[in-house]
Amino acid sequence: MTNGPMTRLDGFYPVLATRDVATARDFYTRHLGFEVTFETDWYVSLRRPDAPQYELALLDHLHPTVPEGHRTALGGGLLLNFEVEDVDAEHRRLVTGAGLREVLPLRTEEFGQRHFIVSAPDGVLIDVITVTAPTEEYAAHYTGTAQAQ
Repeated sequence: MTNGPMTRLDGFYPVLATRDVATARDFYTRHLGFEVTFETDWYVSLRRPDAPQYELALLDHLHPTVPEGHRTALGGGLLLNFEVEDVDAEHRRLVTGAGLREVLPLRTEEFGQRHFIVSAPDGVLIDVITVTAPTEEYAAHYTGTAQAQ
């Protein structure tokens, strides 16, 4: 057995441990455009119809598939980035229109983002981003494989 990378990756998606699967499902479907692809009372699988490679799952934090000693809801510390074409339009839709709680106001960062952050169920933070050109100082930090726009 070698110590190299795993075999071909067929999928990768976050599974969020949540106190209330239905509330979390409603948030991600209503505000972020996900659709349900599988649903039970303890687990929901979500996918973006316009980009099916982007998946997200929600799991009741007390379900027995979660190992004992790890059955806790998130409670904060997780930030999900959503890169979009027009962050200003999304800000108007989510903060002004839908009334989501903004925890970081809309702003442009020197490192190459215009973004804002809203709060989702269980303390998850949703960072909505449009990539912008970084300042010269930050542009120098990008590698050849991850060029700044």
